[in-house]
Amino acid sequence: MECNTSELVIDSGSLYDHFTKVKDRRKKRGVRYQLPTLLLLIVLAKICGEDKPYGIADWVQCRKEMLLDVLQLEYSRLPDHSTYERILASHEPEIDQAVSDFLGKLPAVEQSQIITLDGKTARGTITADDRFGVHLLAAYLPEAGIVLKQLPVEKEKENEIVVAPQLLESLNLEEKVVVGDAMQTQRALSSQIVDAGGDYLWIAKDNQPKTREAIELLFAPQKPVRGQGCPPMDFVTAQTTEKEHGRLEERKITVSSMLNDYMDWPFVQQVFQLERRFTYGGSGKEHHEIQYGLTSLNAKQATPQKLLELIRSEWGIENGLHYRRDVTFLEDKTRITCKARARAMACINNLIIALFCKQGFSNHARARRFFDANPLAALSLILRL
Repeated sequence: MECNTSELVIDSGSLYDHFTKVKDRRKKRGVRYQLPTLLLLIVLAKICGEDKPYGIADWVQCRKEMLLDVLQLEYSRLPDHSTYERILASHEPEIDQAVSDFLGKLPAVEQSQIITLDGKTARGTITADDRFGVHLLAAYLPEAGIVLKQLPVEKEKENEIVVAPQLLESLNLEEKVVVGDAMQTQRALSSQIVDAGGDYLWIAKDNQPKTREAIELLFAPQKPVRGQGCPPMDFVTAQTTEKEHGRLEERKITVSSMLNDYMDWPFVQQVFQLERRFTYGGSGKEHHEIQYGLTSLNAKQATPQKLLELIRSEWGIENGLHYRRDVTFLEDKTRITCKARARAMACINNLIIALFCKQGFSNHARARRFFDANPLAALSLILRL
């Protein structure tokens, strides 16, 4: 089912279609613009390079004639920044739900195998009275650039360990691999994932000292036993070498299943040692680090080469999501003291990153410049599937 707005077509199931289902909780008296229209204008201006309510209002005002014509708006006076601020603050849960519903129906969601978990603090929300600010834990599909869902972490009362089970409970984990950093390396979370039909891959650090020590000891150089030599091991390795950003990165993973019957960890099937060596071209300096981890994937499900790819996907959330929100969308530099508004802005940033990835853009700053010069193309991302 489609409806026409001027010369543009609004597809059923499009982002705008999801906006029309958001309940408007404003009092009818004095309302000039429908809620879907305001959300459209916010997302449109964000796509085209604006990150603050003042900038959004100015961008819309500078394209007044075009927007009035294309969207057939009834009022010639377009909203000012305070209107956008009120909408974002008062409708944050509804905006988040509409965005999650839209992104969750994209074909890439079913096609993606990996879900990465990681949290991020919007530093622009930190004040003298609130030194924690807004911290959000996201479930991210690195293969598609999509945030399936994110939940706030009240750092004064809880941490990511408390929120992660709630986040994963709302997702379909069937045949998915959940990858996280040391914060998520928890026994209860591991059991929850496998019970839901998925698998986990964790990095073991000092928050799980006994587990880390057991894995480290397994991969330590073996001392020969008198008259018997070194005990037999089942170690399997893989390695890669890549040159990027002026540095040479060598990665080597060594995998074993020998601790499966001895380590106190639910559903563990393999443990690994990951060695990373960086050589910087300009100075010739080297940096070497070793990490240890564990997974519920057995040797048939995940070869050492596959494990290298899965581990790298956890680092991908930093480049694919957090870096873009900080640098391209200026999330940390944008001062927002209202937590609800900050969460809504972060949700919209996630949305636009997913839209750009869907369109095949790897450089999102360049994508924003392109759409700023072609606002009708940006509008089509919102109105069409």
